[in-house]
Amino acid sequence: MNELIEAVDYKKICDELYDGIYISDEEGKTLYVNKSYSRITGLAPELVLNKYVSDLMKEGLYKNAITPDIIRTKKPINAMAEIRTGVKVLISGSPILDQEGNLKKVVVINRDMSDLLDMQEKLVASQNEIEHLRKLQVTNNLMGKSDEIQPIIRMIHQVADLDVTVLITGETGVGKEVIGNEIYRNSNRHGKPFIKVNCAAIPASLLEAELFGYEAGSFTGASSKGKIGMFELADKGTLLLDEIGEMPLELQSKLLRIIQEKEVTRIGGTKSIKFDVRILAATNCDLHELVKKGKFREDLYYRLNVFPIHIPPLRHRSSDIELLARHYLDIYNTKYGKQILFNREVYEVFETYKWPGNIRELQNVIERIVITSEKYKKINAEFSRKILNMEPESTEISTGELSLKEIVAKVERQIIEKALKDYGSTRKAAAILKISQSSVVKKAKKLGIQISD
Repeated sequence: MNELIEAVDYKKICDELYDGIYISDEEGKTLYVNKSYSRITGLAPELVLNKYVSDLMKEGLYKNAITPDIIRTKKPINAMAEIRTGVKVLISGSPILDQEGNLKKVVVINRDMSDLLDMQEKLVASQNEIEHLRKLQVTNNLMGKSDEIQPIIRMIHQVADLDVTVLITGETGVGKEVIGNEIYRNSNRHGKPFIKVNCAAIPASLLEAELFGYEAGSFTGASSKGKIGMFELADKGTLLLDEIGEMPLELQSKLLRIIQEKEVTRIGGTKSIKFDVRILAATNCDLHELVKKGKFREDLYYRLNVFPIHIPPLRHRSSDIELLARHYLDIYNTKYGKQILFNREVYEVFETYKWPGNIRELQNVIERIVITSEKYKKINAEFSRKILNMEPESTEISTGELSLKEIVAKVERQIIEKALKDYGSTRKAAAILKISQSSVVKKAKKLGIQISD
């Protein structure tokens, strides 16, 4: 009776376990499997009970079964096994010996690997995301080797620790925020608050409350707890006022007073709050012209323009385009798990394009190329011109500073590329050009032209 109770109890207990349990006798005959065993392996109990492991292996139910080895060695074994259902399991087997050392039973624990494999995939994805974020962090660093950008880099390091107001100007997308990041990163306020406010993105009616804060119930819709303004939040740190040229005139006078007096009064409040904040301002507007037109306060302009930094547009620093393009291609290949490559001619196309959206446009174009391309796609000049909505390259060649050899190579490249595009194969292109197919292949390889056959 006690033996029956014990037998029932151990089965009930084993059926509650998350891992699968497999028990055989000393000859490898299956005696027992719990519910989790069937759940994990996908094998119904009747498929294995009272059958020998060796026979089950012959039937193809198991690969790498460890029970025969445990019977032979009388030692524990750990391994990875695969079930006919396609499930991979981690198995740990142990021999059960009597007092004389004779083998009585074999117990094998089956652990579902799908959870572990899923965790591994998530870990790899997380590592990729971390790598992507790391590279994005690098993206926030100012990059360039051109004669146009090197003076900017020197100015940043010159002013970073001086704790003076800096006015950063340049077209949309040139990287004004990046300059602000560089100044902050190299300043003695690094590690303190760095608050960024886009003056154009916040409605004029709310901008004052965002900048200066407000007391509880100071206006309709105000929070019952009040709100801390950006100047208070940035205390001991740095405040970047982006798109400062879009700030309403009525707010400019209050901003000037706050910058001069280094104290702020919340809307609806009476108490002045002292702060210690370094001001950085950025704009794509010509503030001097706005002053002339009466759209920007002259006194505020001179207060902000203590140390001006003007960033040249990307079209004026073409020697940096390839460096930036390679950088963003690396970033988005990592982000989207691809290995896109650019032909040499792609960078030449990029260098002739005007980039009205500057670096931001370059970044977006490269991300679009990576997203829309196959995993191992090699991008050619034609594709890059198409995505930039540029006209096909003319076959007319201007001599300029090119040598005769360079002109001939350029014309030859254009003609072979066009023939391959129009006729779809090296054989047909060779027939049209009246040269051998091998000549087309050799010339294409020499000129860096991608061929599909």
